[in-house]
Amino acid sequence: MPSPPNAPGSHLETRIRAVGQELASSLLAVLEELPGGPEAGPGPLAEVLGVDKVLTHRVLKAVRRDDPLATAFHAPGPDPMRRFLRRAKSRGVESARVARADAAIRQFESLVRDELGNRSALASVLASFLPEARREFEVRRKQSAFRAMSELLGSEAEVALSSVFLHPAADPDSIDIVWLMGSLGLRRLRPGATVKFATKRHGRDEVDSSLPDPLVGEPGSPATDYRLERFCGASPAPLEIQRSGDALHYVLGESGYGPGSLVDLVLAEVNRAEIPRTVPVGSGRRGWFYASTTIPSKLMLFDVLVHRDIYPESDPELLLYSSLENGIADVNDITRDIDRLDLIETVEDLGTGLDRIDTKASPRQGEVTRYIMEKLGWNPDEFRVWRACVEYPVLGVQVVMAFDPPEAGLDPEADEESDDRRVRRVWQ
Repeated sequence: MPSPPNAPGSHLETRIRAVGQELASSLLAVLEELPGGPEAGPGPLAEVLGVDKVLTHRVLKAVRRDDPLATAFHAPGPDPMRRFLRRAKSRGVESARVARADAAIRQFESLVRDELGNRSALASVLASFLPEARREFEVRRKQSAFRAMSELLGSEAEVALSSVFLHPAADPDSIDIVWLMGSLGLRRLRPGATVKFATKRHGRDEVDSSLPDPLVGEPGSPATDYRLERFCGASPAPLEIQRSGDALHYVLGESGYGPGSLVDLVLAEVNRAEIPRTVPVGSGRRGWFYASTTIPSKLMLFDVLVHRDIYPESDPELLLYSSLENGIADVNDITRDIDRLDLIETVEDLGTGLDRIDTKASPRQGEVTRYIMEKLGWNPDEFRVWRACVEYPVLGVQVVMAFDPPEAGLDPEADEESDDRRVRRVWQ
């Protein structure tokens, strides 16, 4: 079977490589006759040629790549490169070298215009071949989506916070779950825009009418008790809880709009004995926890903190799903594999304890994490920490960390009817 047109090793890849190789080689030959040569910095080279430093930076970045695909990705447009050549020729570069580079630019222009359509299409194709191109391609497109959605929805934030803490419950067969959530640098862009956070319990047989506990206070406390006042960066607006099925929506009241509405809003909820610690033998089920955004944000910080006695032999796998068509995906539902997304995101192991949890994006991350554990009487040194840091998270994308829990109890196939309820409600 022939390779798809954008598969590694395909004709299209070979064509781009050839064009990129000639472009790099011919431009290097031009640079060799200029003061400082290919090792010159963008500033000195710009002064020699009388062009802007942005152009010389891009030319040098393109020709210094080891991979011709990277050269094609980073190369300036044809017209800026021709301007570079004209200035190089005026500085005495040999005409034959300039002519060869000009021919390479024409080949590059023809590739982009006639074979791919435009420069954006080239970037999209190269994202399939080249990791550095793919990351830059994805971030730029996600940034564009952020700008559009923040204007449409009327709100935006610098950082979307989501941390889940897993600790053995008083019931030895269950896990306590604490959620830390919020937004840093949150502001309304126009009056009346809805700003909310949500948590949801998945896989339950019936809607649970009980509310989570606040970190401080009693069950059934007002919504403001879930707000961690000391970590909110401005006088907080009213906050109310709205229930919709198994979802709890924390809705921010009117707080103005524009620069004057800027706030840090941090909430925490405690769910006691929320899920079992084990899965039935042979079930193959996984424990999974996810974060997604409802407020357009520049960064998502998703931490999972796991007590050493929970999932002791499992590291998380990072999975991404689209929830646009079928809602939140259950990792244990194989029919949702079709909604898996192939994006360059990673999970980082921050080790045991909180020594590495601080970050410039959330300068009080360590402080708020320690505060939560202190209130609950938990020892931070008993927790392993994993982090997914997602630039410009796309609304409708579900970011999941999935674990392999210990197995215990009967094989569900041996007693399917009696064990069915417990299996279906295992994981939130």
